[in-house]
Amino acid sequence: MNSRLNHMAWLALLCSPLACAATAPAASLDVPLLFTDGAVLQRDQPLNVWGWAAPGSVVQVAFDGKSTQATASAKGEWKAALPAHGAGGPYTLTIADGTQKKVAHDVMLGDVWLCSGQSNMEFKLSQARNAKAEIARANDVGIRGFTVPKSWSGEPSDHLAGGSWQHATPQTAGDFSAVCWFFAREIRARTGVPIGMIHSSWGGSRIEAWMDAASTGVSPSVVSAQAAGLAAEDRRKTQATWKRLEAGAGAKGPVMDASGEPSWAAAALDTGDWASMAVPAYWEKAGYFGMDGVAWYRTSFTLDAAEAARGVQLGLGKFDDTAQAWVNGKRVTAQSDEWNVARVYHVAPALLHAGRNTIALQVTDEGGYGGIYGDADMFYVQAQGGTRHPLAGDWQFRPVPATVTITTLDGKNQLATLLYNKMIHPLIRYPLRGVLWYQGEANAGPGDASRYRDQFTTMIKAWRADWQQPQLPFLWVQLANWISGQDTAQASPWAQLRASQSAALSLPATGQAVTIDIGNPDDIHPVNKQDVGHRLALAARHVVYGDTLVYAGPRYTTIRIDGPRAILSFDTQGSTLAARDGKLGGFQMAGADRQFHPAQARIEGDTVVVSSADVSVPIAVRYGWSDNPVHATLINREGLPASPFETRPW
Repeated sequence: MNSRLNHMAWLALLCSPLACAATAPAASLDVPLLFTDGAVLQRDQPLNVWGWAAPGSVVQVAFDGKSTQATASAKGEWKAALPAHGAGGPYTLTIADGTQKKVAHDVMLGDVWLCSGQSNMEFKLSQARNAKAEIARANDVGIRGFTVPKSWSGEPSDHLAGGSWQHATPQTAGDFSAVCWFFAREIRARTGVPIGMIHSSWGGSRIEAWMDAASTGVSPSVVSAQAAGLAAEDRRKTQATWKRLEAGAGAKGPVMDASGEPSWAAAALDTGDWASMAVPAYWEKAGYFGMDGVAWYRTSFTLDAAEAARGVQLGLGKFDDTAQAWVNGKRVTAQSDEWNVARVYHVAPALLHAGRNTIALQVTDEGGYGGIYGDADMFYVQAQGGTRHPLAGDWQFRPVPATVTITTLDGKNQLATLLYNKMIHPLIRYPLRGVLWYQGEANAGPGDASRYRDQFTTMIKAWRADWQQPQLPFLWVQLANWISGQDTAQASPWAQLRASQSAALSLPATGQAVTIDIGNPDDIHPVNKQDVGHRLALAARHVVYGDTLVYAGPRYTTIRIDGPRAILSFDTQGSTLAARDGKLGGFQMAGADRQFHPAQARIEGDTVVVSSADVSVPIAVRYGWSDNPVHATLINREGLPASPFETRPW
């Protein structure tokens, strides 16, 4: 099912994307979208090629002077394997069944990495730090990306919803996953071989959504039935949304006035036929299910002459995804691309007047929930030195019809198995060099964070079984520092989630990039993705490419109790322990009562000695146990941070 629908397409939706997954035998030759122009195939492994054809058809596969053949089964499925091939290219891959032919040109052999997770993996290069300069230098046809569209299914699917290979150029690279790109760029410099990035992620997704039914303990029939119910509900809600939109279907949208400003921002505008919209609220929760695109909001506030002469401060909440604002028809801000940040604007007296003043907002939503949201007290007008007056309430609202699409994706990223079925399962025959994973924020809640320990290791093992690569390298990004608001004196779900991630290092061929020092405590989507990609590349150089180097920060190994002191040992990879800015902190200690207290710590060789005046007989130590562990300063000589840990999980 196409997840983005025009006004009439919903009428054609008779089943879920994969409540209808049972596919009739293929009548014509077909291959996965991965085997198209510009593809990167994994070097030094058998070249698996598969597809669909009329039952009984003999399919010939040829590549760089080698060929093989396969016969399509009664279900129309066929698969073939060519010998392993070294790095190089470009080559041509030809697949033919005697009557039809599929040809993929410009095919390279190199290393293929699957990049998956939630929004910090989805985060585009165009949003990253120094994006303009980074995009300008992203010009390497030896690095290629394939983005899997957001899609879901109630049953395992063999077909991707879309996607194509893109060379890294300044015209395309802005849409690449930033983390995936910075990693690929560094690994290409290290290896000199082509790099393929298969990007399959979904912002806000829980780990369960990326796991197969067996791994989550859910019956496949239950998942299929759930998907069918979701599809039926989507049809009903989509129809209701279009009915709401029909009320403004005659509106052509704003036009530009002589000064270049949109007419819907004008101080005087007839809005008698506009709808009402509660602010703050996502518009999906106010009857506009699945709507993506552009919509306008308008409201007003009243000032006396003295207030207007002093200027005002406007609190306009948070925008999803971006917005522009006007007061009395005059722009007060350029497009704002930061998500989840409360907006406060200072409006000069020259833009104001005594009496009624208008506010106009143009909000653009590119996917997921859209609109103006936040706490009600984020919406206000306040004259300089004056009283704050609330702006939350009913505003006027109108979508721009030409921009609107309906997406039925909302919420599917929270449900077990749905994303795996459509965004991972179709990939599992495609050999990989390794997996990059950046996910966990959606599971970093009380209870969920500790369950993640088993879920994560289970998922890694299951994906390795799927790919029939028991040692498939699996590298991930530990959650960055951020103020989640869930910390207490004794518990931190974000720290617990980090520890759950670290536990997977017990599996072979794994690596972790610790990022507690390079996040943004006020933004769950930090823009510094360069260092994230670099730290993943360090891990890959050690785990995958066998380089001898310091690839991560100090890793806690053992504890020894010596009277009132705890002596902690670390794996330093041949480096030395150090403290950022010379101040060692972030340690806590507990006795038999299991209550943690701040502790003092000092470095002695490859150990850290910890003590606390509040704990005479210690039995446990923990480090960096906070969502935003600003005092956790243990690093190595190379400046890489130690991972948060607890010596005795409770």
